[in-house]
Amino acid sequence: MKLLEYQGKELFQRSGIPVPRGAHAPTADDVVTFIAQNPGSWVLKSQVFVGGRGKAGGIQFATTAEEARPLADRLMSLVIKNNQNPDGEQVRSILVEERLDVDREAYLAVTIDRASKKPVIIVSAQGGMDIEEVAEHTPDAVAKYFVDPAIGFQPFMARRLAFEAQLPTGYLKTFPKIVEALYNAFFTYGANLVEINPLILTKDGRVIASDAKVELDDNALFRHPEIQAWKNETPADEDQAAAVAIGLGMSNFARLDGTVGVIANGAGLGMGTMDAILNAGGKAANFLDIGGGAQAELVRRSYELVVSNPRVKSLFINIFGGITRGDQVALGIVEALKGNDLRKVPLVVRLTGTNEREGREILAAAGMNPVETMDEGAARAVQLASAG
Repeated sequence: MKLLEYQGKELFQRSGIPVPRGAHAPTADDVVTFIAQNPGSWVLKSQVFVGGRGKAGGIQFATTAEEARPLADRLMSLVIKNNQNPDGEQVRSILVEERLDVDREAYLAVTIDRASKKPVIIVSAQGGMDIEEVAEHTPDAVAKYFVDPAIGFQPFMARRLAFEAQLPTGYLKTFPKIVEALYNAFFTYGANLVEINPLILTKDGRVIASDAKVELDDNALFRHPEIQAWKNETPADEDQAAAVAIGLGMSNFARLDGTVGVIANGAGLGMGTMDAILNAGGKAANFLDIGGGAQAELVRRSYELVVSNPRVKSLFINIFGGITRGDQVALGIVEALKGNDLRKVPLVVRLTGTNEREGREILAAAGMNPVETMDEGAARAVQLASAG
């Protein structure tokens, strides 16, 4: 689950990380009202997931309510696009923040390094830029520390990183506390990434998180129901909204232009299933990852979501049981097919792994015979879609 900037900064505030004064404004009227009640110099920042909003005109400046009105109206009408999202994303709200008197900009993040299987703290004195670009052109400007989770964060790590990244002296007094707070937030909220870019040093000596990029693991949301509520606020497009509505993660479902529906457990298996369909001469109509441990009700809702697409002529459900139990998947399939008002399409099922035998028995009792291999299932699904 990705968070919008205002949501990420709310988590930062809870964790003790300084952020600019401001307010989240769901409408242009809210922007105008806030600035009218709080005279000063303000930044209007469109709230979108897509990058490059500044270049697209998604950040504006205002000092009065009168000046803010046309700017806020224009921001709320924007569709911001970049190379990764050529269709663009509609601006749904605005973050109004104090305009900082910037002296220097740094970069700070905590994420998972999969090679070392450890959290890594990343620091650079070249903030406000794409960190991948900095690492490519000036690799010495990026400092990293791989933290042993058994030991956890220690203040010397932040001091070493500040020295290696050659941060200006104005950062040094508060930097260890901010790094510790960010590291703790990473674990407290079950994040895959927490990033501050830029971490601002103001001319009056304050160190403030001017931006926030936070990606949370959906599987950790049960610990924080208040964040779970944000999940319904954040979908950026129709597919993401549909996934969230049935209880999936935002990135677990995407419509494509083929005719063979796909349900699999795990992103890797889902993509492998789509490749198998392509190799069999067909094209997938969607990507859908039901995740690990999916129960019967989620399988039923996923089935309904996929077959609601009129382009779908057949459906291939490909399950490798680990955490996900084959019998629960089978129950969900059988339950989904009971609905008289539900669109029916030819169905191919592959079940292997945990409770495979029980799942096959449930399907057999309902008149279905699962296939043995992924390639066999893909070939049959393509054939059925062609016949339909």
